[in-house]
Order: sequence, then structure tokens, then C-alpha cells
Amino acid sequence: MRRKIPSTTALVCFEAAARHESFTKAAHELALTQGAVCRQIGGLEAFLNVELFRRSRRGVKLTEAGLSYSRQVASQLDAVERDTLSVMRQQGANVIELAVVPTFGTQWLLPRLKDFQQRHPEVTVNLTNRTRPFLFADTPFDAAIYFGDADWSGTQAHRLMGENPVPVCSPKLLDGQGGLDAQRIAELPLLQQTTRPYAWRQWFDGLGMSVECDMAGPRYELFSMLAQAAMHEMGIALIPPFLIQRELEEGRLVVANRHALSSDKAYYLMIPERKVESASLRAFRDWLLAQAQQYTAKADKLTP
Repeated sequence: MRRKIPSTTALVCFEAAARHESFTKAAHELALTQGAVCRQIGGLEAFLNVELFRRSRRGVKLTEAGLSYSRQVASQLDAVERDTLSVMRQQGANVIELAVVPTFGTQWLLPRLKDFQQRHPEVTVNLTNRTRPFLFADTPFDAAIYFGDADWSGTQAHRLMGENPVPVCSPKLLDGQGGLDAQRIAELPLLQQTTRPYAWRQWFDGLGMSVECDMAGPRYELFSMLAQAAMHEMGIALIPPFLIQRELEEGRLVVANRHALSSDKAYYLMIPERKVESASLRAFRDWLLAQAQQYTAKADKLTP
């Protein structure tokens, strides 16, 4: 069955004209004549049986239908361009499309990724932020690093490390004290992590305490946001130390209490079962597991 799709040339001309609200500027951008742009858009309007622009002596203006359609067309053309560039880049190369939770990717993985590139220059690793599980079949991803319980259907899970977050805050909140006990922490604004809604409750439970407002306080999706809020004295946050090493070293954040939250959840590398035989993914998996083991062993030695 023939698809009901206008010509690509007409859509490109329409998108440019809609963006500029000018046939002349669209023609200049596309290296066409103004007449050619007018004919393409006229043909598109005839194809749709919808008026996309109102013409006047002062120029053209999008109709309501034209404005709505232009947004959809622009989005779809952007997607086609991204897919085209992706295919062009991947031709003849081993590429791993990796979904990764944001702060882990920027603070832990990226500083180590150069080592993988040096060991495997034939493999390119692309990173994209994803905070929650998804269906691999519906995405271009070859693997994912996420925090959870490894319950992800159709995948092979490889445990990397736990989180073990501790309470951190601006040194100004300590007011010259070496640390804060749990009771004092309970009196401060508790900064919440959106994907860890029970973190503070579990932390207090580990000390045998029940705190009435342990789930109250501003919520942030990323640990990097929590760290910024804590540095600006907005409250106290539970953050894994390995995600804020620089902030701790520079004294912008301090550990307020050494009691760490223990959890069965961890960071995992998830590989869909249909991809487990990929040589490039096996190389990345082995390298990543070795890096995680080295880090964990070092962190255990430094833990008081």
C-alpha cells in the first residue's frame, strides 16, 4: 500500500519557511529560488488540502494548522537527520550505544573511559542519559548502566558496585563541629533524591530511629543537583562519596556523619540477551568489571 507521505523536498521547504516565516529567507537557506519554495509549499498544501500560510503583501504568516504541523515536521526531520548521521558514523566501525544514569556517567565512568579507548581504539562508546529501565527493543541502545535490583527482563546483569551514600552538606552547616549526630541531622532540611524516595527513612532506620518528616524536603532527580543544593546550604543530602570526590577534596562538601546507607540495590551493567555475543560489548564488559573491582577494593581500604 502506498504511504500517504509528502515529498521530502516539500517538507524541508515548509520547515525552513515556517521557521523563518519567510519564503525568501527559506529560499536563501536552501539555495533555491523563491519561486521553487513557493511551488513546493503550494504543492504541499494541495496534497494536505490544508492552508499552512496566510499570504499578504507584508509576507506570510503560519495558520494554526501550519504552526502545529511545522512543529511535528521539524521534530521528524531532526530525527531522520540524527539517524542518518548515526548510520554514516557507524559505517565500518564498532560502536556501543550505552545508556547510563547521568551522575555515574559523568563522575565515575567518563574519567576512566580514556583507558578503554587506549586499549580498544577500534571501539567507539557513545553515552546517553537514561535514569530508568526501558525496552531495549524500542531503542538503539546496546547496553545500559543503571541503579537497581537487576530485575530487567531479557537482559544479562553484571554487578558493578553499591552506592553506600552518606549524609553530606556545606561545611558552614557544621558550624565548626566535626560532624552531626543523627538527631541534629533530623532537624535540618533533608534533600531528597527523586529515584530514592525512601533513602532518608532507611538511613534513620539503620540507626533505630523513626523521624516524622524523613520524606519531606525538596526533591531533585540527579545526584549532581543534590550536591549543588547541599553546597548552597539548602540542606543535607545522602550522596555516594564516589560521585562527589572532587567536592569533598576541595572542601565544598563535607561528610556530616559516617553512617552509610546500606542497600541491596547496586549499579549494574545490563546487556540484552541478543547482544551478549558481541565482541565489542564483551571487551567493554570485561574492562568495566575490572575497573569496578579496582575501585571497590581501593574504597574498602580507605573506609574507616
